[in-house]
Amino acid sequence: MGIFTIASQHLRFAVKLAFAIVLALFVGFHFQLETPRWAVLTAALVAAGPAFAAGGEPYSGAIRYRGMLRIVGTFIGCAAALVIIITMIRSPLLMLMVCCVWAGFCTWVSSLVKVENSYAWGLSGYTALIIVITIQAEPLLAPQFAVERCSEIVIGIVCAIVADLLFSPRSIKQEVDRELDAMIVAQYQLMQLCIKHGDSAEMDNAWGALVRRTAALEGMRSNLNMESSRWSRANRRLKAINTVSLTLITQACETFLIQNTRPEVVTDTFRELFEAPVETVQDVHRQLKRMRRVMAWTGEHDTPVTIYTWVGASTRFLLLKRGVVSNTKISAIEEDVLQSEVVIKPESAERHHAMVNFWRTTLACMLGALFWLWTGWTSGTGAMVMIAVVTSLAMRLPNPRMVAIDFLYGAIAALPIGAFYFLVVLPSTQQSMLLLCISLAVLAFFIGIEVQKRRLGSLGALASTINILVLDNPMTFHFSQFLDSALGQLVGCFLAMMVILLVRDNSQARTGRVLLNQFVSAAVSAMTTNTARRKENHLPALYQQLFLLLTKFPGDVAKFRLALTMIIAHQRLRNAPVPINDDLSAFHRQLRHTADRVISASSDDKRRRYFSQLLEELNVYQEKLRVWEAPPQVTEPVRRLTEVLHRYQNALTDS
Repeated sequence: MGIFTIASQHLRFAVKLAFAIVLALFVGFHFQLETPRWAVLTAALVAAGPAFAAGGEPYSGAIRYRGMLRIVGTFIGCAAALVIIITMIRSPLLMLMVCCVWAGFCTWVSSLVKVENSYAWGLSGYTALIIVITIQAEPLLAPQFAVERCSEIVIGIVCAIVADLLFSPRSIKQEVDRELDAMIVAQYQLMQLCIKHGDSAEMDNAWGALVRRTAALEGMRSNLNMESSRWSRANRRLKAINTVSLTLITQACETFLIQNTRPEVVTDTFRELFEAPVETVQDVHRQLKRMRRVMAWTGEHDTPVTIYTWVGASTRFLLLKRGVVSNTKISAIEEDVLQSEVVIKPESAERHHAMVNFWRTTLACMLGALFWLWTGWTSGTGAMVMIAVVTSLAMRLPNPRMVAIDFLYGAIAALPIGAFYFLVVLPSTQQSMLLLCISLAVLAFFIGIEVQKRRLGSLGALASTINILVLDNPMTFHFSQFLDSALGQLVGCFLAMMVILLVRDNSQARTGRVLLNQFVSAAVSAMTTNTARRKENHLPALYQQLFLLLTKFPGDVAKFRLALTMIIAHQRLRNAPVPINDDLSAFHRQLRHTADRVISASSDDKRRRYFSQLLEELNVYQEKLRVWEAPPQVTEPVRRLTEVLHRYQNALTDS
């Protein structure tokens, strides 16, 4: 697609963005805000951010979700700024340094929390820094600045949401319904591949695609939940469908792996049942009815456990899917499904990565502040703001370097655009509010089209252009002011990118090892006789970690298979009928303790020692299971887990 081409599907959002910016400007001037540009900038970023991420018009829930996170982040940042100012007002340099540390702390937290919510923490970091920088000349006006900032940002968010509502909001509900239909068909086709036991590469592609689709469906659920309160029942069902989908993937993959050593497990009866091709949900429904009749005739004990579990999960999937589509009252059967398990949230495996992000943001902000104070540069505040914004927002994304480059390109592109508007267009519109709004609407319209194409520098250009236009009340047009502001943005973006490049993030290998050890710990922790612990469902957390592993190591098939093997081991051991007695219960606690020490080990030597200890304890555990006459449903998964850990010991312990 060319630079100057305008596709029809991009027009509606471009109009929506232009309206949001114009409305924020009009409201800002109407309420006599001193700096309405912050309201305009907020409206632009709240609307354009989801569009850039989606590569097109975002769904309505995405804009509202981003707006709510921005409000939360702004209030946290304002509160932190006021506390810092009140306690350190007599020492301006210390106050500024502590604020830089706060920005780094927020970046650290945003690197650990759920990706969607990290936006609020990243925003709170640089909001506090902006307030502290702004009040350097007049510190006693800090409460006023904080209130004004909150007001401007809330106005901008409300304007973005109003624009989304007025211009035919794009509901995600129909997309969710279509994705559920396609997903159950894909699940059935994956099971067909696994039962055929064909090419492993084809199977890897199929289950990898389904893992990604399940993760994407969870993101769609968040948007649907924010779209309207009437989807609350559908939201509960979709939460459960996420777990059911992951269960289906796990059982299908286990069916494939079992046949590597015992192909006779899958009988000819079930091979024939899965031979029939499926294209629609109705086809899947008919096949599942046939399978349930066959299993009722053959009995549970004569049905492979993976197929039995898979059919049960598929039935639950169809039941919940029907409820999502109709959005009717939750039935008693559905309620039992929804409350059957407690979903456990995952622990972060990126603690080292988060610490690197902390130092990147803190050092960048401190160096920028010291340079500003040393030189006395009037636009040092603009550079500081850009450093904080770029580092805080870039750190929470997989490729911070590209985000920094996007902002730098955007700042460069904003120079000629901003100069033309600042020197020619805006001075000519001062006598007419209508002309001012039209001129900004034209700018927002064309940049909005480029944002949807995910053009490098488009989002940075939108933010930088609005920022350097200095939409204050009243507006002044001093060229030196414009030049200082533009130069400050360029320097800030450049310094932020330099810090990101110089402070290297070498945490990828460590993160991969921690993730794999967490899979091992999850498999070991599944060996328990505690009823409450058995009800804990770690599957969504494990697959979230697997998705992170896919992101970190996109071509490492060995890591994916090892992680998947651990997930399968966890599921099998979780449902295994372990004999209940004090001896085994005490040993389960010892196994979990040793597995946790493997994860938390501070060096390779300690990790190897604890891992060897874990292997020895698993050997002892197998002897205990024989003494207590545990059934094969327990001894076999434990034996397979021990063999896998022996085989991949080096990969799990060495950095």
